[in-house]
Amino acid sequence: MASLLDNLKKYAKLAIQTGVNIQKGQPLIINCPIEGAEFAHLLVEEAYNAGAEDVRVEWTDEVLTRMKFEREPMRILENFPEWKVQMLNSHVEKGGAVLSVYAPNPDLLKGVDPKRVAAANKASGQALKKYRSYMMNDRVQWSIVSVPTEKWAKKIYPDLAVEEAMDKLWEQIFRITRVDQEDPIQAWKEHNERLRKAREILNEKQYKKLVYKAPGTDLEIELPENHIWSGGSSLSEKGAEFNPNMPTEEVFTAPHKDGVNGTVVNTKPLNYNGNLIDKFSLTFKDGKVVDFTAEEGYETLKHLLDTDEGSRRLGEVALVPHNSPISQSGLIFFNTLYDENASCHLALGEAYPTNVEGGPEMSEEELKEKGINVSINHEDFMMGSAELDIDGVTKDGKTEPIMRNGNWALDME
Repeated sequence: MASLLDNLKKYAKLAIQTGVNIQKGQPLIINCPIEGAEFAHLLVEEAYNAGAEDVRVEWTDEVLTRMKFEREPMRILENFPEWKVQMLNSHVEKGGAVLSVYAPNPDLLKGVDPKRVAAANKASGQALKKYRSYMMNDRVQWSIVSVPTEKWAKKIYPDLAVEEAMDKLWEQIFRITRVDQEDPIQAWKEHNERLRKAREILNEKQYKKLVYKAPGTDLEIELPENHIWSGGSSLSEKGAEFNPNMPTEEVFTAPHKDGVNGTVVNTKPLNYNGNLIDKFSLTFKDGKVVDFTAEEGYETLKHLLDTDEGSRRLGEVALVPHNSPISQSGLIFFNTLYDENASCHLALGEAYPTNVEGGPEMSEEELKEKGINVSINHEDFMMGSAELDIDGVTKDGKTEPIMRNGNWALDME
């Protein structure tokens, strides 16, 4: 049986070679919580082994983050540091890759005034718009992976001691990311091929509209002309294949920003910047959220929706079978990277320009004209379940089953 260190080394190699697929001479930024320092050291070693140059780690510390939101004056929270904007923009402009180790504490900012959190999120969203566009357009390689932290592990396994909860979460992560297999890199090549086939089938269909039915959900989503379904690996501007999300089980595209009508309810909690939003519903008319409810995190949801005009519209529609490995774990991870790959989901805010033909070359106004949403937010929320049915409506008005009881009704082989 492989030791934890052996699996960590395999995981680091997978993240560097298959996640960001770092190229010789390419700069790399690794964003990582200080609790993941051991893993970060292995990532840096693997990056240098692959020929990376100018490898930097940007550390985050939950204690300091909480302190900042509690103690800083609002005028500081409302102004993202210009030096950091310049540093990040310079990195991607030079073709640098970005690898983020995402391991949030779901309760980190519980009790903090949502206005303060919203102000800081809006400031960073506006300041980092150019930096984010490099990733939203796949101009550079980027990837997100997760490692356990004590508070996250205890949130998932509240009845276990910390050490046992950490071990359990590592076990799940290694299984779900295929690190526990003999050759994880080959396993991911085969997985990417399966997702490629699924997206090719949907791209051939070119549905005009998707219709969602589930308890509490009755929603119609129009798709823009010449939309593109993506999923699995992507190609950077320079032709490097990379996996933005590890794990990933989804195929996704952009909805028409003005063509969403009806109501949707969430099926898993949303961890939004250290606060949980749960048992919520969104009602759309002509693409825009016109009404919403939430039993938990109402004010946080309100601030999210009010960030900018595009935050009340959808930017992503993603299909994930209910029998995916993450869903079958039976766990709620309180981590969007994992929970979104256990469930069909939608995203409020920015659409990926790569989800429409010619999108990466379009201006914001041209994207809007095509029905592609523009925003400083992109926030996924889970709405899939074993009770979800989805139909596709073709251009000639024919209705076809896409999903039944949460799983594929289309032949995806």
